[in-house]
Amino acid sequence: MKRNITLVFLLMLCLPAFSQRRFRDSIIGTPWVALHYGGNWTGGDLAKRYGYTNHLGAMAGYKTSRNWVYGLDGNFMFGNQIRLTGLFDQLVDSYGNMTDQNGDIATVVVLERGFNINLMVGKVIPVFSPNANSGIYIHGGVGYLQHRAKIETQDQVVPSIELTYKKGYDRYSTGINFHQFVGYAFLANQGVVNFYGGFYIQEGLTKNRRDVFFDRPNEPVPTKTMLDIQAGFKLGWFIPIYRRKPKEFYYN
Repeated sequence: MKRNITLVFLLMLCLPAFSQRRFRDSIIGTPWVALHYGGNWTGGDLAKRYGYTNHLGAMAGYKTSRNWVYGLDGNFMFGNQIRLTGLFDQLVDSYGNMTDQNGDIATVVVLERGFNINLMVGKVIPVFSPNANSGIYIHGGVGYLQHRAKIETQDQVVPSIELTYKKGYDRYSTGINFHQFVGYAFLANQGVVNFYGGFYIQEGLTKNRRDVFFDRPNEPVPTKTMLDIQAGFKLGWFIPIYRRKPKEFYYN
């Protein structure tokens, strides 16, 4: 009797450690929801319009029990490095100023705005990792890209660039988008310290969607497909919802 009690006691001590070890070693299927930030340098045709571009976005998907990841990735794009020159040359006076409807000097700000949304598929390769759910993380996908120059006049009203007139200057463009990512994903055995980071690149095949550029009234709008490249880094934080396996031992 005494020997049986001792055996049960030892099992009770070992069970938590056994359960934790199995949790660390098991590849667990779980939903992934992530928030991320990316910093990107532009290339190709996009570099003629904008410089450094920020990405703020989210990912929602599922990591399978084989460490495959499927999901939807979306990013809001914004920046203030504008390389469009001579955009308002026809609207300024000899001093280089633009005036509002009251004749006062107007303050006009031009910013980059856009977004992309992509279907993505990826893989977690558990090397250099504390458990079977962490490791080298790669993914790629295809989706939709849109970007434009956002024109702001603050609280002033400048009739020549208000409402629909803005469309003649905003270089609105859309098209198909491809992206690739390689980095590292860390999922803690316990707690909320779960993150990923790495190198990111995307290639957009876009076209101008406006019929006329008001700053170039005598030139036809280019209709060729543009190659819009963004390359940089991405850092994300996500919460995996683990589904633990049932325990192998039961006792009262």
